[in-house]
Amino acid sequence: MFSRLHLLSFLLPLVIGICSPLSSFAESGVTDQKILLGQSAAFSGPAAQLGIQMNAGAKAYFDSVNEQGGVFGRRIEIIKADDKYEADLAAANTKRLIEKDDVFALFGYVGTPTSNAALPIFTQAGVPFFAPVTGAQSLREPLNREVFNIRASYFDETEHLVEKLANVGIKSIAVFYQNDAYGRAGLEGVQRALKKMNLELVEAATVERNSTDVAQAVAKILPKRPAAVLQISAYASSAAYIKEMRKAGYTGQFYNVSFVGSQALADALGKDGEGVVISQVVPFPWSSSSPVVGEYAKLMDKAGFKDVNFSSLEGFIAAKVFVEGLKRAGKDLTRAKLVKALESINNKNYNGGGFDINFSASNHSGSKFVDMTMITKDKKFLN
Repeated sequence: MFSRLHLLSFLLPLVIGICSPLSSFAESGVTDQKILLGQSAAFSGPAAQLGIQMNAGAKAYFDSVNEQGGVFGRRIEIIKADDKYEADLAAANTKRLIEKDDVFALFGYVGTPTSNAALPIFTQAGVPFFAPVTGAQSLREPLNREVFNIRASYFDETEHLVEKLANVGIKSIAVFYQNDAYGRAGLEGVQRALKKMNLELVEAATVERNSTDVAQAVAKILPKRPAAVLQISAYASSAAYIKEMRKAGYTGQFYNVSFVGSQALADALGKDGEGVVISQVVPFPWSSSSPVVGEYAKLMDKAGFKDVNFSSLEGFIAAKVFVEGLKRAGKDLTRAKLVKALESINNKNYNGGGFDINFSASNHSGSKFVDMTMITKDKKFLN
């Protein structure tokens, strides 16, 4: 015969088991039903299209996965936080997303100064930071276990642009750049590439972030009459600079890095956009030969987006790779397991549909892909 004490010790674990929540996951942002992500980006202000389009592409893929039952039964949800492309707002958003909203990971931040502001916060908290829209070395060197980049670096892009210019005999190059960490990263990339070819920069001039006051930059560069101007800024200021330089009689060429926001730049330039060149870090969104582009176009159309572009394609590819990491991490999802799973993705064991990703334990920069495009007179693109 059991004593009352023995009976109680036998029944208590059963009662606790019955009354406990169904979820056994203690990891932040993870339940049996969902995985919660956070995204701080510009959703308003002069750089808004960068955040809006990045989010749209990612959401189209996440929604498709959710419709098929999610990942191990968990739906992927993403909380948007508008930082207006300002570092202090990005830092505040990051603290709130981690401490109050209790997100599992951070996804698709837009910009160098904003990502740099978030860097010490998510690093200390041990929160994965996936696919920031920046090519800055600060998110690449030294290796940070929490950061995973799916786009080529600004060094990759600027070297590609300088080599293309030099190969066609254009060696007189100036730089128009945003006066912050992003602009300086791009400027350094141009200077490194020029040095490799024994060339010197003709001139450099700045614009403040979220400003279109380009008068001083025009006055500084125009008298030097460079054959080409490389632009390291966002679409509003880049468009303003091109228009003012054209008004002042400049007849040279303009080259931009991908972060500019290609479609937004073309729209802002209108008739002044013809011939402007932009490097790209994702495939051509109108390509019929790339499987990932075909998948992207289909799901964007299903989501109600009739116009495709480079920024939303980047968001789509980022979401696709992130979901692959979730699948490889397994049902008992933790941040540590996600990091290890992402590090296992490479082009030998992952079919990116035409966009290779190569991660490892010592390399979290997944791609070095750089392509070239040119804006046409009808605000479209040639590849």
